[in-house]
Formats: sequence, structure tokens, C-alpha cells
Amino acid sequence: MKKQKAISKINPVFLEGIAHRGLHNEKFTENGLKAFENAINHGVAFEFDIHLTKDGELVVCHDEELKRTTGKEGIIEDLTLKEIKENYRLLDGGEIPTLQEVFDLNKERVPMVIELKVFRKNYKPLAAKAKEAFKQIKDKKNALIISFDPRSLWPLKHEGFIRSLLVAKSDEYTWFFRRTVESVDLEDKLFEEKRVQRYIKKHFTNVWTIDSEEKLKKYAPMVDTVTFQYLDPEIVQKELRKE
Repeated sequence: MKKQKAISKINPVFLEGIAHRGLHNEKFTENGLKAFENAINHGVAFEFDIHLTKDGELVVCHDEELKRTTGKEGIIEDLTLKEIKENYRLLDGGEIPTLQEVFDLNKERVPMVIELKVFRKNYKPLAAKAKEAFKQIKDKKNALIISFDPRSLWPLKHEGFIRSLLVAKSDEYTWFFRRTVESVDLEDKLFEEKRVQRYIKKHFTNVWTIDSEEKLKKYAPMVDTVTFQYLDPEIVQKELRKE
């Protein structure tokens, strides 16, 4: 999909920066409701990751392993939602949220980037569950759906969302599938490649993860938006608006 057509299908707030895993800091753990509320209070779009539990529920966490954000070992896909809720807490004291709890908190006040986290090749059930959950999003412009695994994005082709393929330098072969979705979401290490430079001129592109003002100034002129962390949202917004 050409750049302007894709941009016409998303909330313009996306073009002012996306808070990676919520607007997290020392007080608010990433991918927790407190980090998401912080993003909402700042009027900034936020990104988060969803996994499929053992009993087929969608919960929000970046890693499949829970230890980094809770201090306690456990793999989401091997646990039921009840087990997760009863036995784990984020480092800021909050619960590991479900996708529904994020929807209920946000109420589409700010747009969201939702990453489908495929684990043990569960892309089919993950996509099916996500597809059903996404039906409650009232304005399709308020959500971008992303994944490193294009197979989880293909079932959402006719759902009205802009889908974006995440491409990392370490798994650059997925670049081959860029034309099967509407946009790309690229690791900053890829921007030195000529083929990437050609592509981004005509297609909606995001870059991740921008964590310094130096990186922000370097990549903002090349892309349509950035996924950022550890930066003041106002600084990101001003740079992207070219103020």
C-alpha cells in the first residue's frame, strides 16, 4: 500500500510517536496498566504485546518468559490466565493485564499498536483469538497491528486495520514478505541498506526503538513515525512535527 493511502487509514496521533510498551519508567513497569495510563495522560499512542495463554486468553507482556518483569519464572503459554493472575505481579505491583483490561482502560482515547507475539508456532490460534477480540475496536484507525511473523497478520487482511511487518536485522529474511501487508516496522540498523531507503520513500514506515535524542534526530526525517522509550513525548512530537 502506498504511503498516503496507509496514512489516511490511521489516527494522525500515530504520526507523533509511539510509546514502546507504554510510557514506562522506574515507577511504571513496561506493558502494565500504569505505563499505559501514563501514555494516555500524555496523549501519546502506545505499543504493547499480546500472548496466548494455555487456556486461550490474551495477556499483555513482551517476553513469553515472565521473570524479567515480575521476578518470577514462568512461560505465559504454559500457564492459564487464572494461574498468571494469582501468582504473578509486575515489579510496580500491578497485575499482568489482559488485552480486554487494556481496551477497558484506554477506551480508544489514544491509538494503540498491538504486537502479536507468536510462540511455538501458535500463529493460527493467536491470530484467530486476536481477530475476535479486535471486533470491539470501534474505529479501525485507532489500532495498528504488527508482528515479526507475517503468518499471524495474514488472517487479519480484511479486518480494516493497517498491518505492519516487523523486520529485524537478525531476521532480515522476513523483508521478503513486506508486500503481503500494508507497511513495515523496521529496526534502526536496517536503514543503511539501499533497498530500505528506496522502499521507505513510497511506503508508510515506522522505526524502532528510538531511545536517545541523537537517534531521534537521525531517523525522524526518514520515517513517518517512531517507536520510542526513555524520551519525553513532547520532544518526540516536536521532532516529528518538524517544529
